[in-house]
Amino acid sequence: MKALLVLGVLFLSVTVQAKVYERCEFARILKREGMDGFHGISLANWMCLAKWESNYNTRATNYNPGDRSTDYGIFQINSRWWCNDGKTPRAVNACRISCNTLLQDDVTQAIKCAKRVVSDPQGIRAWVAWRNRCQNRDLTEYIKNCGV
Repeated sequence: MKALLVLGVLFLSVTVQAKVYERCEFARILKREGMDGFHGISLANWMCLAKWESNYNTRATNYNPGDRSTDYGIFQINSRWWCNDGKTPRAVNACRISCNTLLQDDVTQAIKCAKRVVSDPQGIRAWVAWRNRCQNRDLTEYIKNCGV
């Protein structure tokens, strides 16, 4: 019984740990997934956005009490418009995915949804952190020495 309890605790601690990407590791993934230049948005802009939204953390969440929505994952994609978390009132789910999908270490679906977000008329301006921290700034530091 004691061994089972220890195994259970070890399993639980492994399953709740987030993947926090190293800066250049994430830049290479975004480059490979076609984000550099997608809808005219440079790789450095995507990197800046992810840095300030989640600090490259796949399991980041942020509750928004105003509309009772939650932002999920490395890009902090909002449950009111883009994914379904089963608890956000009047959710649209434009990416047609569960919000839990955005919390996976494999960021493929998060990238696909981020592409959907920027395809909307608001574009990358949908992200407050991008407007406040990245817009009209020199962003070269976000991809410096990454070989991308």
